Amino acid sequence: MTFLTWVAIIANVLIISIILLLILTFLFFRFKDAGQNQHSVLRNFPVLGRVRYFLEKIGPEIRQYLFHNDNEGRPFSRKDYLAVVLAGKYKSRIGGFGSQRDFTQPGFYINNSMFPLQSTEIDVDQSEQIHTQIYEVEEDTIFTRKEHQEKKTVDPYLIPKEQGVTIGQDLQYPHTFQRLIGQSAMSYGALGKNAIKTLSIGIHDAKGSWMNTGEGGISPHHLHGEADLIFQIGPSLFGVRNLDGTFSEELYKEKVALNNVKAVELKLGQGAKTRGGHVEGEKVTEEIAEIRNVEPFKTINSPNRFEFIDNSHELLHFVQKLRELGQKPVGFKIVVGNIDDIKQLVQAMKETNIVPDFISIDGGEGGTGASYQELEDSVGLPILTALPIVDMMLTHYGLRERTKIISSGKLISPDKVAIALGLGADLIQVARSMMMSVGCIMALQCHTNECPVGVATTNPKLERGLVIEEKRYRVTNYLIALSEGLYNVSAAVGVATPTQINASHIAYRNEYGEVANGYEYKAKLWQTIRQRTES
Repeated sequence: MTFLTWVAIIANVLIISIILLLILTFLFFRFKDAGQNQHSVLRNFPVLGRVRYFLEKIGPEIRQYLFHNDNEGRPFSRKDYLAVVLAGKYKSRIGGFGSQRDFTQPGFYINNSMFPLQSTEIDVDQSEQIHTQIYEVEEDTIFTRKEHQEKKTVDPYLIPKEQGVTIGQDLQYPHTFQRLIGQSAMSYGALGKNAIKTLSIGIHDAKGSWMNTGEGGISPHHLHGEADLIFQIGPSLFGVRNLDGTFSEELYKEKVALNNVKAVELKLGQGAKTRGGHVEGEKVTEEIAEIRNVEPFKTINSPNRFEFIDNSHELLHFVQKLRELGQKPVGFKIVVGNIDDIKQLVQAMKETNIVPDFISIDGGEGGTGASYQELEDSVGLPILTALPIVDMMLTHYGLRERTKIISSGKLISPDKVAIALGLGADLIQVARSMMMSVGCIMALQCHTNECPVGVATTNPKLERGLVIEEKRYRVTNYLIALSEGLYNVSAAVGVATPTQINASHIAYRNEYGEVANGYEYKAKLWQTIRQRTES
């Protein structure tokens, strides 16, 4: 037989085999699904129904990569995601042709000066250069992309220390931040050890920034890179609790005495986590259980508030107790919802003369490792509304100069950071963009322990996908890129450092095309608040 004859025979056999396989598959599912009563579509269309479920399963990925345009997609668009990745890999934020923003929609803008500052006129600390690695592209075609890392020495873009943001001035151990952007709360357990280690190293190397430990306690992985830490304590008191779950002064003093710990944050609420923290039992390894002093492999549901704190006065007295025990700055994290609660809190500060060293505000759009839909979507005000409310309430009662405001909630780019600074923030915390910098692809699997890139998982097989020595530089580059971009904005509005950005540099354009500067926007908002709280 000739070669072509053999090909024809093999082709016929394959075709017949495929037809028989399809027939058997149809018959198998036809009889299998005929008796089940859970899925109507499978009872009537056993094969096509399974095709439907398959497409439904992969739908989010298909939409993300093929059908959403660059400005669509939630919680972050493709444009947002690429901005973080490009800054981390290439320390680049440059685009071409023009903005993809929809300028017909209402939103915030930045008021540029007609006579911006030159690079020689900005006030920046470039004295200590940073050694990093940045990707260089060799070839970029439709089917191939070749690139390699090169060692680079770059400018740090730090705020001069004398102009930095200081918290805890009246304590024995105050701290000054020379970078206005740091990592928001992410616990070891919610994130795997490789992710935490990578962030710790990258943040330390960037200098001037900080790492918030999340409510899961201080792990050896947080300390791995010697980054400055804000030690977060949640309602479950992980890391500072006795075996019965009560607060331990001894453990607190032990933790806060660590040199890396620069401040302490009590978590009252955190964006979508208003319900309290949640970690699936399979993520609670023996190591994590030891750090938190809980049972291993048992699901953790933290209370949504401290059981021994029922009102603002008790909160402030606990803050003062922690300040005295550790002599380091102490603040708390809140989500703004009920305006009357904010008013009562600030009034309590005035009455007790106890003012926290900082207040962290998370917007309702803030991220979470796991929460319920109703809390994710509708509980808590967005950050650009919540932030000025707290700022103005503190100003009204004459307390604004005695505390700092740390803002978070999708503030992942220099322009968004600048807008938050103009509306009242002193410092900015970001979480999900830091996850992106270490490899997060927005697979939305944070709560399942099945993160495909090894970021939000404690599964060793998946964690191995995250290579610390490669991703650490992306964290460093992203933070530097944010700070450099922030200096670009401050120069554009005519001030020497980002700390000088204020409400006059911000504008809000409504749906009718009317424009108000930041002060006018805040004044209108304050008028509404006063009418509501005084009625």
